[in-house]
Amino acid sequence: QVQLVESGGGLVQAGGSLRLSCAASGRPVNNYAIGWFRQAPGKEREYVAAINWSGSNTYYADSVKGRFTISRDDAKNTVYLQMSTLKPEDTAVYYCALKTASGNYVSADNYGHWGQGTQVTVSS
Repeated sequence: QVQLVESGGGLVQAGGSLRLSCAASGRPVNNYAIGWFRQAPGKEREYVAAINWSGSNTYYADSVKGRFTISRDDAKNTVYLQMSTLKPEDTAVYYCALKTASGNYVSADNYGHWGQGTQVTVSS
């Protein structure tokens, strides 16, 4: 069984940067696309970014395009989310998940094996 563990969250000032990690254990995930989602208090979980199984294609929500970069290191069984120029509205719990179903990268319904999340707080 695959387990995903997010790390790297924290408190940062607006304009700052953080790098989140999503480490997989249990078995290799190099055959899976992986996505990042986030959920702010009182709001629904929303798609942030995704990377295909080979790392050749990346996808971003409009709200983070140009500021966030998703990448993967299959030798480490880890996916990263580099976040730059952070804004207070980026404050949320960030989750990673494996894309386990066909369909678009945006819908959380197409993902499974969710991690427990890591808190990102951006102060103004």
